[in-house]
Amino acid sequence: MLQNQPTAPAPIESPAKFKDQLPIENTVRVRNLIKKYEMGSNDVQALRGVNFEIQRGEYVSIMGPSGSGKSTLFNMIGGLDKPTEGRVYIDEVDIAQLDAYELAWLRCRKIGYIFQSFNLIPVMTALENVSLPMIFGGMTADDSRDKAVHLLSLVGLGDRVQHKPLELSGGQQQRVAIARSFANDPAIVLADEPTGNLDTHTGLDIINLLKGLNSEQQVTIITATHDTKMLDVSDRIFHMEDGRVDKIEARDEVDLRVGRLDGEEVG
Repeated sequence: MLQNQPTAPAPIESPAKFKDQLPIENTVRVRNLIKKYEMGSNDVQALRGVNFEIQRGEYVSIMGPSGSGKSTLFNMIGGLDKPTEGRVYIDEVDIAQLDAYELAWLRCRKIGYIFQSFNLIPVMTALENVSLPMIFGGMTADDSRDKAVHLLSLVGLGDRVQHKPLELSGGQQQRVAIARSFANDPAIVLADEPTGNLDTHTGLDIINLLKGLNSEQQVTIITATHDTKMLDVSDRIFHMEDGRVDKIEARDEVDLRVGRLDGEEVG
């Protein structure tokens, strides 16, 4: 039974901008995106006119050195920050024009987040961590519990639902975070360095898990990553340099050879 759960609020009504939408080919569309930060008397330009589209069901990896702008771009797509200039469209809705209520609905219903540091609530069990976004989305406690059990089973934690984060390994905590990101059936899952705190073998398990969920549920997955193992499962790779998308490659165009644990290599 869920412990210390808030009473389920009334379901959040879909804002008019998202109602009665026909299927849209591009889940994400970015146009002339510029982001500037004030650093004392200086302006730092983190993004310098970025343009691209990401189709529904794609698995995209954003790669680049520290300071290239990939984290800033990631935050723009997730509605965690607003651009100085330009537009980010999620299902053809300009998210910079959303009010606080509409943006909260977008984050709850359209986007799932996976963080490098897991960001689980330590006093809650795996079941409660995964259920909580559904409760805030208006689902009943019973329905959210049943769905959380199903999602935890999908990520291989059906026997760990009552364990708290400190009772789980790093890889298991990341699996809980992945299950949580799928709680409200998002159109997009944003994964920020999802293997960054994991060993090589566990990181590969997480990559394969994300790819499996991407294929089975046709959810668009966008990762910001340094992990070259991501290349083997990505449909496209966006290479960032100095605030711009320097190059976009399809998987079969990538020349880098990626080592596997079993000693095989893929081109």
